[in-house]
Amino acid sequence: MFLQAYSVPVKEVMRRDIFFVNIDEDFYKVFDYLMKNSKKEVLVLKEEDLLGIITIRDISKIVDKDISQVAVKDIMTSNLIKVGTEETLANVRLLMLDNGIGRIPVFDNGKIAGIIREENIRDYFYKGVEEAEQAIDHIFDNINEAVCVVDNKGRVVIWNRNAEALYGLKEEDIKGKSLEKHFPNAIDLKIFKTKKSVRNIYHSPKEGYHVIISASPIIINDKLYGVVSTEKDIWEIEELQKELKKARDRLQILENRMNHNNVDPFNRIIGHSKKIMDKIDIAKQIAPTNVSVLLTGESGTGKEEFAKAIHRYSGLTGNFIPVNCSAIPSELFESEFFGYEKGAFTGARKEGKVGFFEQAKDGTLFLDEIGDLPISMQAKLLRVLQDKKIQKVGGEKYIPVNVRIISATNKDLPEMIRKEQFREELYYRINVVEIELPPLRERKEDIVLFIDYFLKEICMENNKEILKIDNDVVNFLIDYPWRGNIRELKNVMEHMAIMCREDTITEELIPKYMLESRIEGFYSMDLNKSVENLEIALIREALRSTNGNRLEAAKLLNIPRTTLHSKMKKYQLYD
Repeated sequence: MFLQAYSVPVKEVMRRDIFFVNIDEDFYKVFDYLMKNSKKEVLVLKEEDLLGIITIRDISKIVDKDISQVAVKDIMTSNLIKVGTEETLANVRLLMLDNGIGRIPVFDNGKIAGIIREENIRDYFYKGVEEAEQAIDHIFDNINEAVCVVDNKGRVVIWNRNAEALYGLKEEDIKGKSLEKHFPNAIDLKIFKTKKSVRNIYHSPKEGYHVIISASPIIINDKLYGVVSTEKDIWEIEELQKELKKARDRLQILENRMNHNNVDPFNRIIGHSKKIMDKIDIAKQIAPTNVSVLLTGESGTGKEEFAKAIHRYSGLTGNFIPVNCSAIPSELFESEFFGYEKGAFTGARKEGKVGFFEQAKDGTLFLDEIGDLPISMQAKLLRVLQDKKIQKVGGEKYIPVNVRIISATNKDLPEMIRKEQFREELYYRINVVEIELPPLRERKEDIVLFIDYFLKEICMENNKEILKIDNDVVNFLIDYPWRGNIRELKNVMEHMAIMCREDTITEELIPKYMLESRIEGFYSMDLNKSVENLEIALIREALRSTNGNRLEAAKLLNIPRTTLHSKMKKYQLYD
């Protein structure tokens, strides 16, 4: 602001309180005006032309003369320096200094518009300095780091709000005083001697304070004027590093997702076990065809993810439309699946509705929970699959549909056929190729992959640092039977991640129902099963006690090392 003042046009600072006299006027009038009104100049005119100026200094030259004998023209100063209204204050100030004058008339389009005095410029500059100081204080107070500036005597001249907060020392208690008195070990004091800057170094200015500091000497024309330093509490740096790590982790997860989507949609299917890889191979083989696929398996095994991957891998240009058959009332089946024309029935949308089949045009219609579809609705669905055309509710024409059908169920459809709960013709229509997805307990080697994936995803979504997980918890999760499969595992991981208050998930965070079911499942009237459970528990404990050293674990168990290896392979134990 102070520097900008030099480029301000004179019209913004000039004064218009000017006293004029005619050159033929009685000089006594000029004298009386200057003495009584404490004014410093009178401008002399002839008609509208400016001829000269009379100042207090001019009056002092005639103190010994008879005022009645003095004429205006005899005392006025002629050959005036004039400036326009657009002239800058900087140039006007130089004119005054070079010519030893304290005021300059200002003209606009050939007519006098005002006068600029030395004190006008000075006052304006002083105001600019005050505003600049306020701006500087505001800037320093809004810098995130603690800022300290000392003069060449080592006295504090700037101590911002963050410095107050960092050290608990108010500005009024340190400003103008020696920095050494409060901080004998301050880096700023060393800079006076070295005159060299330091950048982002660790420093402990006094006991109990640990900061990262940068400091530089203030040198102008080879003269040292002081030192400026910025500091940040090392704890804040650590927090920023944690936030940066979280951001990097989120970015990595997002990049992985993008790469999965761009390269191979089946990369979204987590797992490397033989059972799941075999299913992926079958899915890839049939995906480019138009055959109907039936995905079977327990609830929570990832059937919809498989259906999406088949759709994306197929190269179909249409949409993937998922439909939960168990959630559609029988009376709404036709309107939901086939759509309806406008005004088809009371309460219908004015514009009509597009059904699931039309939404999936040239794409895939995923019929989830198809085993829950009532018999009456099964017949209507079968008709569409056979004829490959639909008729909207309230419509007259038939609309051809080109849709790939993928169905899914966790029910035994052949048994339902025997009980006449599912139409045999529909079963064969939707089940050209069946892919039975294995339960999670049959692919234990994939559980660790799911744990890692879900933990990162959940922490990212909830803006938490990526948590670690105790080995005992991992082993427990691997051994757990997972009746709810992948869906249950995700819910459990979400529970533990949200409830975790430290940086590591421990056994105390495992849901209570899981611990109780483990105890109940350990003891069984099946002697073979109980023996297996006991062997698994003992092997786990031996490996934990020896930090995974199999030779030492075998000694603890009093069995040969080869026997331990054999049992670990049998029970799919991974340490």
